[in-house]
Amino acid sequence: MQISVIGFPRIGTLRELKFASEKYFKKEIEAGELLQKAQELRKTHWLTQKNAGITYISSNDFSFYDMVLDTAVLLGIIPNRYKELHLSELDTYFAMARGYQGDFGDVKALAMKKWFNTNYHYIVPEIDDNVSIKLSGNKIWNEYAEAKEQGIETKPVVIGAYTMLKLCRYTGKQSAENYVEAMIKAYRELIEKCEENQISWIQFDEPSLVQDMNKKDIELFHKIYANILTSAKTSKVLLQTYFGDIRDVYLDLIKMPFAGIGLDFIEGKETYNLIKEYGFPKDKLLFAGLINGKNIWKNHYEETLKILSSLKDKEIQTVLSTSCSLLHVPYTLKHEEKLSQDYLSYFSFAEEKLVELKELSILANDNDYHKNDLYQRNTALFARDRKCDNDEVKNRLAGIIENDYIRLPIRSERQSVQKKALGLPEFPTTTIGSFPQTKDVKANRSAFRRSEISKQEYVAFNQKKIAECVKWQEEIGLDVLVHGEYERNDMAEYFGEALGGFLFTEKAWVQSYGTRCVKPPIIWGDVYREKPITVEWSTYAQSLTQKIMKGMLTGPVTILNWSFPREDISIKESISQIALAIRDEVLDLEASKIKVIQIDEAALREKLPLRKSDWYTEYLDFAIPAFRLTHSGVKPETQIHTHMCYSEFTDIISAIDDMDADVITFEASRSDLQILDSLRENNFETEVGPGVYDIHSPRVPSIEEIVNAINIMLTKINKDKLWINPDCGLKTRAIPETNASLKNMVKATKQIRSKS
Repeated sequence: MQISVIGFPRIGTLRELKFASEKYFKKEIEAGELLQKAQELRKTHWLTQKNAGITYISSNDFSFYDMVLDTAVLLGIIPNRYKELHLSELDTYFAMARGYQGDFGDVKALAMKKWFNTNYHYIVPEIDDNVSIKLSGNKIWNEYAEAKEQGIETKPVVIGAYTMLKLCRYTGKQSAENYVEAMIKAYRELIEKCEENQISWIQFDEPSLVQDMNKKDIELFHKIYANILTSAKTSKVLLQTYFGDIRDVYLDLIKMPFAGIGLDFIEGKETYNLIKEYGFPKDKLLFAGLINGKNIWKNHYEETLKILSSLKDKEIQTVLSTSCSLLHVPYTLKHEEKLSQDYLSYFSFAEEKLVELKELSILANDNDYHKNDLYQRNTALFARDRKCDNDEVKNRLAGIIENDYIRLPIRSERQSVQKKALGLPEFPTTTIGSFPQTKDVKANRSAFRRSEISKQEYVAFNQKKIAECVKWQEEIGLDVLVHGEYERNDMAEYFGEALGGFLFTEKAWVQSYGTRCVKPPIIWGDVYREKPITVEWSTYAQSLTQKIMKGMLTGPVTILNWSFPREDISIKESISQIALAIRDEVLDLEASKIKVIQIDEAALREKLPLRKSDWYTEYLDFAIPAFRLTHSGVKPETQIHTHMCYSEFTDIISAIDDMDADVITFEASRSDLQILDSLRENNFETEVGPGVYDIHSPRVPSIEEIVNAINIMLTKINKDKLWINPDCGLKTRAIPETNASLKNMVKATKQIRSKS
């Protein structure tokens, strides 16, 4: 049986791409050195797959920042403000991704959003009326040629035309419909150029097909590919979908002249049923996504082989594939030295998934695979007792009643009480939580982890940093302060380390966006709080100031969504367990006289089903109550904040309001505050801080820029409900730019107050 990989991690085994890129940003290396490092990584990634026996290896899945941005550049979708900088091709690309502030101008980065239901972020292509879609650049063919030089035949991967039209943001008078013909022409030329280069297979990624499609959407999809595919004479086109099933367009798709169709059998809950009911053409290849590209648990061979056997019985030409790109899992288990084999034996990262693909291909060709050692070892693994249940946790969860999800009095009454109790000025200023994590902060944490310093030394260092941070905020003039989070490595990992039921890796990094990588915890068993987590840091910080200190927590939904979840119990049960643990922490903070508590739900949207019909039956029906459970026990005067990161929020605004927080902050600056209209239209009751500047860019916003943003906010948000803050935490930013930005933010707020 042939085997395929949709895409492979691009950061390297030890984040080599991240470090090389950051050196380039700091002008420590030249562009040539960065490009050389990228070439080395691509070679390694291709050879790793070739040596594993992968039949269909992807190229053009490498990116310095994001594949959607790469595709936008390929299509000439570059707004004029970036062209007018007159930077190199590479630096123009990075200006679009990160913003630019320097000798040649000052521009903000393009908007950034979550990639469907993942923690990966993509850069939103922006099309104004001056943009002309036209095929440009040679990245696809250069990288194909690179692989060919290594003796490796690859299938170039490109984001498909339908998905690109859906993902783009249209800022002028024109809409997507006005660019269909230009998009078709560009993709036809792309295929023709692939044929000129004698490329056998081209993969068009179309994840937008797994979302709800109406008649107009289906017609658009038909129009696009009816025209594009006529260019394919010798090159074969693989239409690849992932993150769900294609029930709205399946019957149409299988009749179209694609040589191969890739379907997700993991998250596509109707995928197998569609094939069972309607069949699959015998003249096409089915790329069956049966190896989970989003989670790290080993594949249960017995279940996979049953599906493969059934497809064989239907005489379907099947290629075994990953369910999505392996971009979403860590690179390799080889660097994990601390976890015992008792744990590691259950895990499969990107490299290990290549082995699973190969072993399953062998077993699928074995008529008596039950006797094969590969099968028997896998079966024995899944027969073991993992010892992950905790009766106390299960009993506590079973005892939760409906009233435990309701906070009293109602929010409007609480808000009135809180304004009197907290005594904050108009347009209160604050930050989202974290402050810059400098080298000495990271060194202190690493030294403590390696037992090179005592706990007393570790705590003393952090207390010194907290004291400096509190003084810094007071000097800037912020109204609600934070302790800076110097003790934390990551929002999810830090809390996971303090909770029972979690496991942690050493080098299992996953790309979140650009050079930002995260190391998700693994939920192994039932979750519970062993002892207070943040109380010591928050109370110490509060003791240093008369101003209000905000306690900082990560919410249950985000902890789960930024972890690798269990597959033996439901997501609902896992989130509810975590919610009870965070509830204990909230009540302890309140008892320690912390008056404002932020429970971040940065990742609320990530596990939201991609079909609206499933939103309230398969996710929001338990995710929102879980958040309410964390804070329902606090007093009226205790103010509960939450925060959410880049996602589409407008269509779930009512659900967000139903979280019953007192204040919410959004990442909205990159999208030009588009969420404000939705807040107004839905009579949003929660007080709100939409984020007045983008922290994911090193540029410093001017006072005028922030004043303008606040004035826009005031046209759509009542002034008694508006908070002023950056759009996210400041952990990744340098001290000089953070200081300058926050000072400008406070000065801008004072200007607004003086005119209010």
